[in-house]
Amino acid sequence: MNSLTAKAYFSGFELAHDTYNAITAASNGKLYYVLCSESYEVGGQMYVYDPATDQTEWIADLTEICGEKDANAIPQGKSHVRFYESNGKLYFATHIGVYEMIDGMERLPQNAPNGKNIYPGGHFLSYDLATGAFEDLAIAPEGEGILTMTMDRERGHLYGITWPLGYFIHYDISAKTLKKAGLVSAKGEVGIPGDDYRVLCRSMVVDPRDGAVYFSTSEGDIFTYHPDNEGLQKVEGVDLRLDYFGKYDPKHPGSMGYNWRKIFWYAPEQVAYGIHGNSGYLFRFDPKIPKIEIVERLTSEPSRKSGMFDQFSYGYLGFQPGPDGETIHYLTGGPIYIDGKRLKGADQIAKGAAKGLENLHLITFHIPTQTYKDHGPIFYPDGSRPTYVNSIAIGADGAVYTLARFDHNGHEIQDLVKITLP
Repeated sequence: MNSLTAKAYFSGFELAHDTYNAITAASNGKLYYVLCSESYEVGGQMYVYDPATDQTEWIADLTEICGEKDANAIPQGKSHVRFYESNGKLYFATHIGVYEMIDGMERLPQNAPNGKNIYPGGHFLSYDLATGAFEDLAIAPEGEGILTMTMDRERGHLYGITWPLGYFIHYDISAKTLKKAGLVSAKGEVGIPGDDYRVLCRSMVVDPRDGAVYFSTSEGDIFTYHPDNEGLQKVEGVDLRLDYFGKYDPKHPGSMGYNWRKIFWYAPEQVAYGIHGNSGYLFRFDPKIPKIEIVERLTSEPSRKSGMFDQFSYGYLGFQPGPDGETIHYLTGGPIYIDGKRLKGADQIAKGAAKGLENLHLITFHIPTQTYKDHGPIFYPDGSRPTYVNSIAIGADGAVYTLARFDHNGHEIQDLVKITLP
């Protein structure tokens, strides 16, 4: 199997830490991304990359654009959502970048160090592609970060799931109103393991025909919200508790459970295509019937042959259709073999992280012809591996962009990476 080469870019942020989802190709051909921060002093930073010049450029500090530079509070350390483009603007959201270890788990800080104020909450934001102006639209309730977001572009609605409790929130852009529709799954990730702990859904999908938005739970149920109705409704007659996905205890951390990992709307068939993270199974969700159908296992060829799950405990978020709208691109794991033996990681960990080292593979799947292809493992020119890859954007030129860890001046950071297909 051939391998691919990844080109790493240093954007200028020495504190750059793991970013999930937050890279998107805009209609102007440029790539917009956020580099996250684990600092109590410095927040996440937004950048743009222009393929025409092969240059990166700093755009803004997340804390500053939220109007909190002088608040002496825990900064806006992350964005964990894609950018959604509508009417010349990019819409996105911010999240907290630091945690407090409470009872052995990463929690929302209750005791801020250095006399700082506690985290004020994540923000919905917009960025005007023409003028470069930001607008602070709304702040999440109860000091929660915004973990998950999607947009109904046709109707001008933003939807979010907050962290750690898991409130479903709805922002109407034209009315400038924010609604809290309730908790999506028990006490979310602030709950007690074995009791009311539930890992929260990281991806939602809007049915553009009627404006209904859908999300999953770790128990495998699918819920829907419609702006014209009150509250969250369970979708009856369908669930994600499939034998092929594996068996999970939703009350304990360490996996996404029966949640889908990532999902998007596919207009030609009027259905959604999603991926279950741990098992790597691609499925089709028809909300009208409603029905779930397994399509294909999209893991790497070495993973398919080994029959083992990938090493990242939640599965991977680098799952998105390309510019043709028909070809899924998926950045996922592949086992490493040394002297014919598979390199094995930890059996279980209590959070979303790598259980062990593995290769990064690019998989494509052409939906109309059902054509699967593993393009091979991806390496930096020095032979080292991109790791902690949980984002993807496909440029107009067909190049694949992501955010991955690499060594910069003897220090590990996460920054922009470009993968060019031969």
